Amino acid sequence: MQSLQTSTLSTYAYEPRAIDHADPYPEYAGPITLDALIGEIERRRDEFDQVSHVPRDMVAKMKRAGIFRASTPQRFGGDALPPPQFLRILERIAIADGSTAWVAAFGSANTYLAALPIETQQHIYATGPDQVFSGGLYPLQPATRVAGGFTVSGQWRFASGCKGADWIGVGIGGTPANSGDAGAGKPFTAVFPAHEVEIVENWNVVGMQGTGSHDLRLHDKFVDAQWTFVRGGQPLIDEPLYRYPAVAYQAQVHAAVNIGLARAALDLLTGMSGSTKTTTGAPRLADRGYYRSGLAKAEANWRSARAFFYEAAATAWQTIIAGDPVTQEQANLLRLSATHAAQICAEVVMQAYQMAGIAAIYRENRLQRLVRDSIVVTQHAFLGEGTYDASGALFAGVPPVTPYP
Repeated sequence: MQSLQTSTLSTYAYEPRAIDHADPYPEYAGPITLDALIGEIERRRDEFDQVSHVPRDMVAKMKRAGIFRASTPQRFGGDALPPPQFLRILERIAIADGSTAWVAAFGSANTYLAALPIETQQHIYATGPDQVFSGGLYPLQPATRVAGGFTVSGQWRFASGCKGADWIGVGIGGTPANSGDAGAGKPFTAVFPAHEVEIVENWNVVGMQGTGSHDLRLHDKFVDAQWTFVRGGQPLIDEPLYRYPAVAYQAQVHAAVNIGLARAALDLLTGMSGSTKTTTGAPRLADRGYYRSGLAKAEANWRSARAFFYEAAATAWQTIIAGDPVTQEQANLLRLSATHAAQICAEVVMQAYQMAGIAAIYRENRLQRLVRDSIVVTQHAFLGEGTYDASGALFAGVPPVTPYP
């Protein structure tokens, strides 16, 4: 069986390497293919929604499928996968469940940790490459500088996947955007073992309920300076993945979720075309002109947005492999294509919901959750309307008003 590192982009089977630390769920030890993982996600997605997080036993299986070593440096036993390859994996998971794909997206978050001192990274990966990092960075909280580090107190929001994390980061301030520093406008982040951070279980939302994006809380907690870094700062790992724009990559992994959700919606809509009798006895959906043309337009919109998304990712990666830095123009297209994919795919999901008719209003119809989940994706700060403004500024040859791309 091929590993994700050596397989083609259309191959999804993965056989993880053995790791030498104790597994908290030994019954799940052993190789797990992505297909098997997705099968269980499909069976359990309602459970994740009900408990408001992806349980640790599922996270353990995701580790065994290689999800959380996807951005671990090769020097620490990870795969450091090409981004286009990992994005396709997330898309497939999202077809099964948006919340699980969102948590799986943090398999890319170790690109952030590459900005930590090498000695700190060695400690993080000492027990193996399958480490889960979660962060609640905002609102940024003040930290008191003390000998050797900082004392941190505060409460942070949106810590997706925190209940299954091994390491948790919190935002403790940043460098002013007008300072001229390389880290200008980027949050300064402190990293702690997950068990040292209090999780405030308050995630109650209209969509993405299973992501477990609860608040985090700390009180007068010391963090050594060696465990702090600038999110999106200069990586200290010299491998191709860490030359890929880190912030753009995070925008992409979240946008990939909506690409999968839109595919799921279109598949559901297509399945309803002729097999389901209408409540009123009216013609089947497949017999209606607006349905046929609407389905074709939605399919075209999905494929177009998806093509732009993966083209931008592949072009940037090819530039890196050739030994050249990603240009500002390429980084702009990474951000633009991610926002475009997230927004267009949310529209496709809504179109599918509207064309499905009255059957879609029932809670047991999965289109309900697809609509709610896809709308939440578009609210992510990296995927909002501000991206279009900043991207357009670069096209126009004027500086964006915020740090970008």
